Amino acid sequence: MKKNLAFIYASIVAMALLVTGCSDDDENIRVSSEASTQLTLSSTDALELTRDMTGETVLSLNWTAPDFGFTGAVPTYNVVVGVDAATEAEPSRVNVGNVLSKEFLAEELNESVADAGALAGLENEVKIWVEAMLGQEVVAASSPQLLTITGYATTFDLSSPWGLVGSATPNGWDGPDVPVYSTAIANEFVAYVTLVDGELKIRRDNDWAVNYGDTGADGILDEGGDNIQVTAGTYKVMFSLNDFTYSIEPFSWGLVGDATPNGWDGPDTPLTYDSSSDQWRAVVTLTNGEMKFRQNNDWAVNFGDTGADGTIEANGDNIMVEAGNYLVSVDFTNNLYTLEPIDIWGLVGDAAPNGWDGPNVRFTPDYANEGVWILENVTLLDGEIKFRTNDAWDFNYGDDGNDGTLEVDGANIPVSAGTYTITLYLADADNPTYTIE
Repeated sequence: MKKNLAFIYASIVAMALLVTGCSDDDENIRVSSEASTQLTLSSTDALELTRDMTGETVLSLNWTAPDFGFTGAVPTYNVVVGVDAATEAEPSRVNVGNVLSKEFLAEELNESVADAGALAGLENEVKIWVEAMLGQEVVAASSPQLLTITGYATTFDLSSPWGLVGSATPNGWDGPDVPVYSTAIANEFVAYVTLVDGELKIRRDNDWAVNYGDTGADGILDEGGDNIQVTAGTYKVMFSLNDFTYSIEPFSWGLVGDATPNGWDGPDTPLTYDSSSDQWRAVVTLTNGEMKFRQNNDWAVNFGDTGADGTIEANGDNIMVEAGNYLVSVDFTNNLYTLEPIDIWGLVGDAAPNGWDGPNVRFTPDYANEGVWILENVTLLDGEIKFRTNDAWDFNYGDDGNDGTLEVDGANIPVSAGTYTITLYLADADNPTYTIE
């Protein structure tokens, strides 16, 4: 394979001329047609990746440096992962710089095969190869190596057509309904919700055509039955359409400890359920100290991390943390947790509840959609607002044209008094936008 690099790679031209000598007629540098790289894998055995392998090295790659036919050129390398069966997906590429090896952690390899179109939970025939790059040009490549890889899902669709509605629910009888999620058991469902004193029912598709209550308050659902009486609290609501039983029990997960806002005495900093990852999460500011996870603001069920290895154990050791803003995620199915440093977006301004001095009214990430932050049911006054991170002015957005497009250090945004849901769309850094509804 020959690649004409004339005038494209001026630095390479200069280095090659120093080695081969200068000539007024020397207009081209050509990579040797023999240039190639040889890839070696640590194993070609089938790999089954699971979430509890996070942080574990599962595959090591080594390759040789190509001989371009001249000296001085220092290529960079891509490790390329492709799935032949994924006809609508492009191979994924991981740039590793100018090193000659790559060790894949389980989560990295899982992400690469998923990006290449592999189906989670199924065996996928995966090809892995290495590209040598000069500038933006591929000038040598290894032969593909075949592997069978089974990945795991990092996003879930646990949605169901069912919901909770009623005077006890956040949106009242008019809805929209509190979402109810599918479980691993067919026709069994769960919802996590904070209720007030009142009544509720279960219905399908935000509509009264199919709904369930409980006539006789006997724990058995009846189609079109009586409203279900509840008292204020945070609950797990479970019901089965196999035998039409249901339960409503107090249930919450939270963070407790001297590193958390309310210390060891609580109340705990609440975690919320993220159905897109089947994890419990919170965006929180922590101080230097220790923390644990516990259920229902009580020590009967609590988890720590004995060994500081990213896995949780019942009654385990306190988790040491450093001061900062974090996205805390806990997977109670696989007993894993992460503390990811994060910039927290907030609302500030004379129209905002805490004025220009703050603290910010905090947005919550939309975990299913990267770069989307949501602030629901915020009450504003007549005045102006802006969006900033971490209760500081180091980085903030305004709107110069009042056109829904955000600009760094942009103009204050005028608003009228009312209750709103504000959404920031920040995934496209070149075109951040927002809505106020």
